[in-house]
Amino acid sequence: MDGIPSFTELYRYSDNAYFADNYTKEIDCQGESAMEVYLRVMNSTPDWVNKLMKIRNEVVSRMGLKHLGNLDDFYPKKTADDYQIGDKVGIFEMIYKSHSEVIMEDRDKHLDVKLSFFVEPHGDKALVTASSVVHVKNNFGKVYMFFVGPVHKIIVPATLKKL
Repeated sequence: MDGIPSFTELYRYSDNAYFADNYTKEIDCQGESAMEVYLRVMNSTPDWVNKLMKIRNEVVSRMGLKHLGNLDDFYPKKTADDYQIGDKVGIFEMIYKSHSEVIMEDRDKHLDVKLSFFVEPHGDKALVTASSVVHVKNNFGKVYMFFVGPVHKIIVPATLKKL
């Protein structure tokens, strides 16, 4: 894990982050956009991650946090080109989109979470950089991140591995 790479648009949001992580993975790639890679990752979320999300949703909804659904919940199904800034994409809202990077966000009264996928092509391969930044707004957000932070460091590499 490293800091948020300065070549990403997400870097602009990383000042004073309570939590930040960054993972890279080389994948086979034929010029796919960051959004296409993001959708590929979300649509191949490991079953155990969706089970953890279900448990998370049941527990935190009793405490006043919103029920997020699963990472691979996409209604309606769209192509990568169909998604626009402001669209809901699974559990996140898209706030930035270029061919090489997509940034998704989820905000509530406790946290502001941003997730970036940056794709750097190299011939028939690409280096995918998945980065996350979390800004905590209150003590409840800190408690939540105490439990979620360590799990997040397992989920992201496991999800990228499926690529």
